[in-house]
Amino acid sequence: MTRLARTLLGGLILAAATVGTWFAWLSWDTGYTVDPQTGATGGPYAVWQVAGCVLTLGVVATAGGWWLGPRLVTPVMAVAFTAAWTVHAASIDDSGLWAVGAGLVLIGTAAGSGVVSLAAHRLRRRPSGS
Repeated sequence: MTRLARTLLGGLILAAATVGTWFAWLSWDTGYTVDPQTGATGGPYAVWQVAGCVLTLGVVATAGGWWLGPRLVTPVMAVAFTAAWTVHAASIDDSGLWAVGAGLVLIGTAAGSGVVSLAAHRLRRRPSGS
């Protein structure tokens, strides 16, 4: 397999795993909750959903960084996750604030996947005697 083919296939698998992570953890919960005593609104995601999503993305970024490198992992994961989140958010938000959220999701996903994939990549490249 050529390097270009490996990169393209790896990028497609990485994008699919990233979108699949969003789908598995966050796509199905769209309801907000209102505290009857305080009137505060929360949601749509529970803390455990977001934690599970972040941990799963961490595993995906680690594997990607190990085999593909952070220069591919960071943009692919950031764009794939943001696209999945944005399609859903834009469909349920009439205020337009989904665009602000999309920017924050993009920055956060890029930062997280970048740090994790870089660490995995450096661990792989480290000499075995160190």
